[in-house]
Amino acid sequence: MEKQTNKKLHFFQSIHFKIALVFALLLLITFQIVGAVFVQRLKSENIKSFKQRVELSTYVDNSLIKQLTSTNTTKANKSINTILEDINNENISTIQVIDSKGTIRGENDVNGRSVVGQKTTNTNIKRVLYSGRTFTTMTYDKSSNRRSYVSITPLFSASGNTNTVVGAVYLRANLESVYDSVNSVTLIFATASLIATAIGMALAITVSSAITRPIDEMKKQTMQIADGDYSGKVHVYGTDELGQLAQAVNNLSVRVEEAQESSDSERRRLDSVLSHMSDGVIATDRRGNISIINDMACEYLDVESKDVIGTSILDVLKIREMQTMRELIENQDGIIVDMSDAGHDQILNAYFSTIQRETGFISGLVCVLHDVTEQQKIDRERRQFVSNVSHELRTPLTSMRSYIEALNDGAWKDPEVAPAFLKVTQDETDRMIRMINDLLSLSRMDSGTVKLDFELVNLNELFNYILNRFDMMLKKDNNDTRETKSKNYTIKRDFTKRDLWVEIDTDKFIQVVDNIMNNAIKYSPDGGVITCRLLETHNHVILSITDQGLGIPRKDLGHIFDRFFRVDKARSRAQGGTGLGLAISKEVIEMHHGKIWVDSIEGKGSTFYISLPYEEYEGDDLWDEE
Repeated sequence: MEKQTNKKLHFFQSIHFKIALVFALLLLITFQIVGAVFVQRLKSENIKSFKQRVELSTYVDNSLIKQLTSTNTTKANKSINTILEDINNENISTIQVIDSKGTIRGENDVNGRSVVGQKTTNTNIKRVLYSGRTFTTMTYDKSSNRRSYVSITPLFSASGNTNTVVGAVYLRANLESVYDSVNSVTLIFATASLIATAIGMALAITVSSAITRPIDEMKKQTMQIADGDYSGKVHVYGTDELGQLAQAVNNLSVRVEEAQESSDSERRRLDSVLSHMSDGVIATDRRGNISIINDMACEYLDVESKDVIGTSILDVLKIREMQTMRELIENQDGIIVDMSDAGHDQILNAYFSTIQRETGFISGLVCVLHDVTEQQKIDRERRQFVSNVSHELRTPLTSMRSYIEALNDGAWKDPEVAPAFLKVTQDETDRMIRMINDLLSLSRMDSGTVKLDFELVNLNELFNYILNRFDMMLKKDNNDTRETKSKNYTIKRDFTKRDLWVEIDTDKFIQVVDNIMNNAIKYSPDGGVITCRLLETHNHVILSITDQGLGIPRKDLGHIFDRFFRVDKARSRAQGGTGLGLAISKEVIEMHHGKIWVDSIEGKGSTFYISLPYEEYEGDDLWDEE
């Protein structure tokens, strides 16, 4: 930075040149504006004069009208050509006379009279014949680089009280003489402007050097102050504004030296304290931009100090959507800052206090960060678990209480109502037992006390065996003569023909597949198809179960394996779900070092995938047991 500050400026970078350049540009712009107006005016006047010179006289127009109304066409055409030949105007290149029917009756160029007697193809001529209005335009031919003036004038024959169009005169004239004259004047004006600008710039450089000499000296002095050298003084040339500025720079040099010594001492003490603190500390200016941050705060926030210095504390703590600087100043209670991301959890408790001067002016904030990640995680999980368990147990207990009260009030005497009430009570009891068993299973898995009994299993046969049980359940329901039957469904198998031998805990794996199949049956429509697939990748076995149910909303896909989570809580409870089946399935599959996930389209169905590590065994290795 110091090297860049002391770098010598080139002449074109100096203020001398810039003042002169501004003055020269002002002159040039003034000349350009004046010249543009003058040249445009000159051009307009020349073109107006040119149009007047190339217009045909009234006598010629009357003669042409007379010939166009003549009944002897051949004689009239000859007379029209004679009239056009007599027109002596060097600027006019082409004159054509066209009658009211669009037929060319005359041409001034002898070589071009082959078109006489032909219909004109010019749409502008036809428009003039139709409307009776004069048409003028200026054209530019790129091939010949020539500009032309085109005029199409209607010819009227007075008959009674109305004027009838009897024809039109097409006239083309060369405009190059007009533009040559304008260009000559423009060149003379541009040359004079450049000469005047150059002279003005030279004078401006001479004057500006005298003005900027005191500024150069003040620049050198301020550079010395920036480098820590406060010994120099600026020469005061007078009592004008520049002289007063020079005196102010000298006074500033003394005061900055005193303030710098005091600031360095305080900063050294502050750095020593901050570096040994176990909490993160951030200090800001009055706008909330970070001025100081210690190493612990950088570690908490996963940032580098050089990257966040000068950045708003609201952005660094990611609380801009929740808090403003005014709220932080007025309400200095601690807030929870969640810095968690996909890689790790990081929850901080941030305490704010203001930095105030004796006058009460707030010059900034101090923020102390304390890591409460583990504490928050434990508290959140405890509250969530207690809430979920309480909610899930309260529902069946409330139902049981209602039915037991009814039985106690005399419903047990009714031979039709009592069995139904007892059946509901038994079902709710079974549901609570299943929930308690699931909770115990999850608790053992969380504590790591569950041991898997691995054995080498032909996964094709095991999967097929599980699906056969569901087929048998379907046949049993179809043969049941009772009015109440289970849902009808079809299981479709799509297995690889190759035997896949995988080491798994058979009982736990069957529990996982049963959970997914039961969900597929519950949420599939009556008569739906459940597709079960089994295939092999490079080093994994992929098992999938697809239903045709209502599907899972996209917002719920990330929580489907959470404990007690249900997409449709009322429907799940009505069908006896505990909300723990998929959570247990995930734990079991992860204990097998595999993965479980789901893809779903709402309204079309869901597909659950199970991926297990697979290592291909040689034929002899399958039976190589001790």
